[in-house]
Amino acid sequence: MTQSGNAALRAARQALGYRSQSALADALNETARDIGLRVSINSRTVRRWESADPPWPHPEHAKAIEALFKRPIAALGFTPPWSEPDTQFVSSPGAVDSGRPWPPRYLGALAGTVPASVATDVMSITVSHRRMYWTVAPTWLHRAVAEHAALGSELLTRIEPSVKPLLARAVSESSLLAGRLEFFDLQKPELAQPSLVLALQSAGEADDALLGAAALAHMAFAPAFSGDETRAEEARDRMRAARAFARRGRASGEMLAWLDAVEAEVETRFGDTRRALSLIHHAEDVYDAHDPETDPSPAWLDWFSPTRLAGFKGNTLLVAGRGREAREALERALAGLPEDAIKQRSVYLADLAAAAVLERDPEKACERLDEALDLLAQHWYATGMDRVKAVRQSLREWDSVPAVRSLDDRLYDWHTTIKSLLG
Repeated sequence: MTQSGNAALRAARQALGYRSQSALADALNETARDIGLRVSINSRTVRRWESADPPWPHPEHAKAIEALFKRPIAALGFTPPWSEPDTQFVSSPGAVDSGRPWPPRYLGALAGTVPASVATDVMSITVSHRRMYWTVAPTWLHRAVAEHAALGSELLTRIEPSVKPLLARAVSESSLLAGRLEFFDLQKPELAQPSLVLALQSAGEADDALLGAAALAHMAFAPAFSGDETRAEEARDRMRAARAFARRGRASGEMLAWLDAVEAEVETRFGDTRRALSLIHHAEDVYDAHDPETDPSPAWLDWFSPTRLAGFKGNTLLVAGRGREAREALERALAGLPEDAIKQRSVYLADLAAAAVLERDPEKACERLDEALDLLAQHWYATGMDRVKAVRQSLREWDSVPAVRSLDDRLYDWHTTIKSLLG
């Protein structure tokens, strides 16, 4: 049965883990204090916001809401009370720059219903951002993607019904890309979660179960990477949901193989490498039987391939302590990467260095790490640097070896040190 009231705010609250309206009120008061506001929000106020006809929040309350959810207030089920948008300001996307008014160019567009052509325009920009992910610096691309997703979310309330599903798919994909940038490239999981929630909600607007599955699977990464064993069931629940959505959307074999790989990553992070390797082997079998001509994947599923599956396998073998097998899998993965896959190349080189450590070859490990640092100097990738530093920690027994000392000189030079700290 469909729940009445402000479903957008309720869903956003639950997605951030606040089970009650009182818990959300406490979180908003704490967030307000963090950003220098003095407000007192109680559960009664939250109850009114989650009602079927929510009042427009007080400006300081709105700032606290946007700061917590990292989304514009209008994307959380609130309707501005004014009739002349050009004389008022709507808060900007919280994930980008909370508290700054939207530029006037947006306000005119939001004054009334926008034409159907806008949906195609938004989607074309989304597709361009998808391609740029592999080559444009993440700090530059993120702002454009996050603002694009926020604008698209606002336009969903103004677009003609006939093209609303197309626009919703564009918003979902953009929000998914923003979440990937925030989690993997910028290492800001607190921003990634609201982005992925918006991706899921927009996928629902479009009734696109595959985008919903992708958003849910990405939500499994945060608990898996947290290092908190108590969050294992949270990650596994996200994967069960992702698989249910994938079945509903009749996912391609390639997408099912990707879900196997993500679940393998989850199990690897929580120490069950046997289960993880079983999932990897199943993914390999699925890929062997997959025919892209008769069973195509969505165009946005451009982050996975047999080569990247080999990378997942190599990392799991590393954690299992099987250095030689990991090296062989990773060498195949590295050889199969396209030239523009700079981010993934730095990760595979770091993993190959970890395999060399398992095989007790510190010089080879340092050689691989030097190659990874060369790539990171050209195209920064926080996940890649994390892998490099993790391998350096495993080289401690060889601290006096010249190759390791030379690596430290490189790893802790001015540029790399400052870049690493700033992310």
